[in-house]
Amino acid sequence: MLNICYYEIITLIFYKLKIFVRELNYTIIAPLISATIFVIIFKAINEFYNFSNNQENFMNFLIPGIIIMIIIQETYSNISETLINMKQIGSFNDLLLSPMSRGEICISFIISSIIIGIFLSLILTFILYIFNDFHLFNLTRYLYYLIITSLIFASIGSLIGFISFTWDFQQGFFNFLITPISFFSGTFFPITLIDESWRTYFYYNPFYQIVSNFRKSFFENQNYFFINDLLILFISFVFIYITLFVFKKGFKVIN
Repeated sequence: MLNICYYEIITLIFYKLKIFVRELNYTIIAPLISATIFVIIFKAINEFYNFSNNQENFMNFLIPGIIIMIIIQETYSNISETLINMKQIGSFNDLLLSPMSRGEICISFIISSIIIGIFLSLILTFILYIFNDFHLFNLTRYLYYLIITSLIFASIGSLIGFISFTWDFQQGFFNFLITPISFFSGTFFPITLIDESWRTYFYYNPFYQIVSNFRKSFFENQNYFFINDLLILFISFVFIYITLFVFKKGFKVIN
């Protein structure tokens, strides 16, 4: 039987959520304003150029992409920024001296990020419904891909936060990798608009599959491929394993 300190993990999760709520200006209000601005701008552009067609409303297509984009960015940023800040003020060393293992610390941060991702997504869905009348047809897949997205990018955020000692590397990773992933994985456009030579790249891009399958939960009578769900789940476990491995080895953090 695994010797896991459940009480310590729960305590650290509540500590992280407490920080999240206490800094609501940055953790809740800022992403809500960012998503709202995106919707307002694209709604105005859509009314002028009419991007919608007979089969699909453009805003109904866009809003799920904006929701998952915000979740990608926030789950990465929240946990990576927390770890770097704890290193700089010295509290991370205190955490390492506690009876908790580094794996338990990592799991605690990832679970808290999943909770944060679900919370933000539910608020975003409610707020953006004010601007456009859309419907959620498949709650199970909505939550599944929301949890998978939070899991993957919380793992990446934990990894980057653990090996980083300055904000430069964390922000550089965000600007050159996280932002392109969140913008160019079918967030704002369907794959049919892409040149045929690039469609294969997008189709086999796991992040495109995440955005696409999350979007399907907002539409009725969609075709789902169970094998894709399993492959994305496997990819999420790969990210978790790599993060736990780095935490366990203590890369540049533990002497």
